[in-house]
Amino acid sequence: MKKQKRNTICIQGGWKPKNGEPRVLPIYQSTTFKYTTSEEMGRLFDLEASGYFYTRLQNPTNDFVAAKIAELEGGVAAMLTSSGQAASFYALFNICEAGDHFVCASEIYGGTFNLYGVTMKKMGIDVTFVNQDASEDEIQEAFRPNTKAVFGETIANPACAVLDIEKFARIAHKNGVPLIIDNTFPTPINCRPFEWGADIVTHSTTKYMDGHAMAVGGAIVDSGNFEWDRYKDKFPGLTTPDASYHGITYTEKFGKSAYITKATAQMMRDLGSIQSPQNAFLLNVGLETLHLRIPRHCENAQKMAEFLRDHPKVAWVRFCGLPGDKYYDLAQKYLPDGSCGVLTFGIKGGRDNSIRFMDSLELVAIVTHVADARSCVLHPASHTHRQLSDEQLIAAGVQPDLIRFSVGIEDIEDLIADVKQALEKA
Repeated sequence: MKKQKRNTICIQGGWKPKNGEPRVLPIYQSTTFKYTTSEEMGRLFDLEASGYFYTRLQNPTNDFVAAKIAELEGGVAAMLTSSGQAASFYALFNICEAGDHFVCASEIYGGTFNLYGVTMKKMGIDVTFVNQDASEDEIQEAFRPNTKAVFGETIANPACAVLDIEKFARIAHKNGVPLIIDNTFPTPINCRPFEWGADIVTHSTTKYMDGHAMAVGGAIVDSGNFEWDRYKDKFPGLTTPDASYHGITYTEKFGKSAYITKATAQMMRDLGSIQSPQNAFLLNVGLETLHLRIPRHCENAQKMAEFLRDHPKVAWVRFCGLPGDKYYDLAQKYLPDGSCGVLTFGIKGGRDNSIRFMDSLELVAIVTHVADARSCVLHPASHTHRQLSDEQLIAAGVQPDLIRFSVGIEDIEDLIADVKQALEKA
């Protein structure tokens, strides 16, 4: 069969039932899997055979959903994690160790900023945050001999900044390291970073992929394109024998699947953070309508952004679908079919008026979440980014009055009416 379109993959990717098997992906709700002989299980522990023996490492439900996500992104393999944060951590820790360094765009999700800038530094892994809009020469200055990767978000949360993926891919590959992209907001429906030179993609599947605020999860997808063996000295974890698996060298034994195999067999084995089979099942249900929901999110967000732009009480709006937006041209290049349903804006009068507006909403809810079917708002400076100083907030693209608005798939006239009445009270 010829290569399928993303719409079809959303529905039929991953699980391919045979005669007499369930049409719907089953939930393999079991911690363990039975074998007849000790030798059979031993081969699994030695990575000499494929199969399942303990869900912390692999589970059939998870693997079929991971395969669907890999297919949607155009990758060779994927792994599910318990959260998007776990995916962001594993993606780098799989190739970094104490004494290493990586480069990261500064306009990223506040939780990831803290993970990289504080927690991983305690582990001896250093990071340099760079202005993603800086020139290639300026970004190049951040690299060191021990730099192992570059990280950024396709659309930054909550700054709504669009990353120039090709620029960052050129810089990363010039320095012999992979480009890792968090593609949570556009999803592979609106952008596939591998097609622009990225090497590894991460997701918080909690967001649009799940789409219903039911299941926390994450995913890592490998393109299979980065030549780890070309830079053996930089990535010994992949290119030299692993003593914890009887001397297996991942790149020699698993080829293009080396990165995900190591992440599964070593990272997940030692650190856990597996996604539960129940959550993977719910994620798959969400994926089946992803191609239908994303266009509606984008359509509603576009109309909401235009309404806010023209309202006299709104100080500013950032949405890359608006002509004149700082990232409009990049969005036309990387996101021609639409970006996502998230926009940011500020109310005239500053932080206090922004908070008063949010407290006056009736249909749109204040929640610590984003990117599901229901519309919601958040004030990052008071919530997700409250651990950051004012200087760090500005560096992360978060203004004190910034409201993150995740526009859902309700009727847009009802949403605009709710926003309008709340603005009158601000």
